[in-house]
Amino acid sequence: MNIQRVLLVGGTHGNELIGVYLIKKFEQSPQLINRSSFETLTLFGNPKAIDKCVRYIDKDLNRCFNFQALDYEKNNSFYENQRAQEISNQFGLSGNTPIDLVVDQHSTTSNVGLMIILDHLDPFILDLSAYLSFLFPEIKIYSSEKSGRGKDSLRSIAKHRICIEVGPLSHGTLDAELLQKTESLVHLILNYVEQYNRNKIRSKNKSLTLYEYCDSIDYPRNQEGEIKAMIHPQIQFQDYAALHPGNPLFLTFDGKTIIYQGKSIAYPIFINESAYYEKGVAMCLTQKKQFQIDKSQ
Repeated sequence: MNIQRVLLVGGTHGNELIGVYLIKKFEQSPQLINRSSFETLTLFGNPKAIDKCVRYIDKDLNRCFNFQALDYEKNNSFYENQRAQEISNQFGLSGNTPIDLVVDQHSTTSNVGLMIILDHLDPFILDLSAYLSFLFPEIKIYSSEKSGRGKDSLRSIAKHRICIEVGPLSHGTLDAELLQKTESLVHLILNYVEQYNRNKIRSKNKSLTLYEYCDSIDYPRNQEGEIKAMIHPQIQFQDYAALHPGNPLFLTFDGKTIIYQGKSIAYPIFINESAYYEKGVAMCLTQKKQFQIDKSQ
């Protein structure tokens, strides 16, 4: 079935400026994102947070789309709950203008480079990922399917969803190279959809290297909940690098090393992401796997 409508999103987090400024650019020059076989729409995810250049106003918008779980809060005054409902009513599967594919643009303070995040490993998205990886060999592909993010994120409103995540970049700032790479990925995604709709993509056996979510680790904390150790210097900025049992993991404020006590090798990502301190996440642990696309179809 052809893709009829694609939604490009920026500013799901109001202080992640690459997506914000790309949406501004696309709205000022819509010919950049127009394709003949489908409609491309744009969205500023969290306008109030964008205006204040903060991540959110009341709560993280990218955790507000599991409406069944949020029923008990549906009558409260949280801005992001209301905004999530507005977005779903407009673009969700039963919305006024339902979308087939959402492309959400994010940035992170961790050293992920150029990453795409997949919440659901459906054949269309896997083939798209292979296409992007071939043209952009530096891309890392993170499968968040086991993390539950496909249920509560903005991306969950669409059948097909993909997230572009780039870093390291301080929140509230821009980086020209990362912005250009993000924009290039957006155009490649739109070009792929155009080719897909016109049946011009040749099927080939492909494999992908996936970093598959398996767990997250919080910082060591004291009885009052305060952090009592930092990311160890040996793994700071070492996203995707193999973490072996016994390797240094954290460093306490008095200089003691806390080692990784897992039973197998892991590959951490989102190491020391500043926005995750409040979520109790020092890093996400992944397993590195080769995924055969042809076997999934």
